[in-house]
Amino acid sequence: MPLTVAITSPRTRYSRLGGLPLFIWLWLIAILLLSACAHQDHRHRHQPPNVTEYLDRLDRPERDADQKPAEVIQALGLKPGMAVADLGSGSGYFTRRFMTAVAPGGTVYAIDVEPKALNYIREHLPREQGDHATIRYVHADTDDPGLPAASVDLLFLCNTYHHIEDRTRYFARAAQAIRTGGRLAIIDFYEDHRSGDLGFPKDHLVSQQLVLDELTRAGYRFIRAHTFLPRQYFLEFIPPSVPR
Repeated sequence: MPLTVAITSPRTRYSRLGGLPLFIWLWLIAILLLSACAHQDHRHRHQPPNVTEYLDRLDRPERDADQKPAEVIQALGLKPGMAVADLGSGSGYFTRRFMTAVAPGGTVYAIDVEPKALNYIREHLPREQGDHATIRYVHADTDDPGLPAASVDLLFLCNTYHHIEDRTRYFARAAQAIRTGGRLAIIDFYEDHRSGDLGFPKDHLVSQQLVLDELTRAGYRFIRAHTFLPRQYFLEFIPPSVPR
C-alpha cells in the first residue's frame, strides 16, 4: 500500500513523526548535534594534531625565560633521596630537572595520559645519567594519577590542573599518594591578560581562587604562593591526613 501524508490545512504543510511536527524533530536533532560538537571541541581544542611537534614546543629553550625552571626547583626545596611525581609530565621539561634535584637516591615519577609523551621523555633523557635519580613511567587514567600509597614527597603539576575534570574528587583521591609531611604544588596559567598570548583559547583555564576553593573542599591546606612567574601562579598545599 503506498505511503501517503495527509495535509490537514494550508497552514500545516509538514508531516508528523511520533505525534510531533517534522520541523520540531529537525530542530531537536540540530540541537543535539551542536551540543555534541561543542563537547568534542571542548575536549580536543587544546590537544594538538601532532603530539611530537607539541612536545617539541614544550621543550624549547626559549620557554626558560618565563618558566624560570631553576627558580622553581629552588623554591620547592628538593633534596637528594626525595620522591617527586611530575603529573602531566608532557615533554619531561621538569621531569629531567627533578631527576637532578633529588639525586642521588631519589625517584621521579613521570605521569601522563598520553603514551607518546612518556616515550618522548625516554628518548630525550641523557644517555649518561650519572648520579641522576631513578625514573618511573606511569601511564595514568584521566581520573587517577596511578601512584602507590605514600609514594611521593611532592606531587607537582605545571599547566596541567586545568585539564583535569572533577578536580576536587581527583585530588581528594590523589592525597593518598603523598607521604606525611609532603606537599602538592601547582603551577598554571593566569586566566586573564597576565598570561599573554598562549596560542589557544583561555576560557577553559582555571583562576587561582578556584584552585584554592577546589583544593580546600578536597581537604588540602594552602601554605604559600610564589610570585616570581610572570604568566603563571605557583601555589603549594599540604594534603589532608589520609589513613595509610
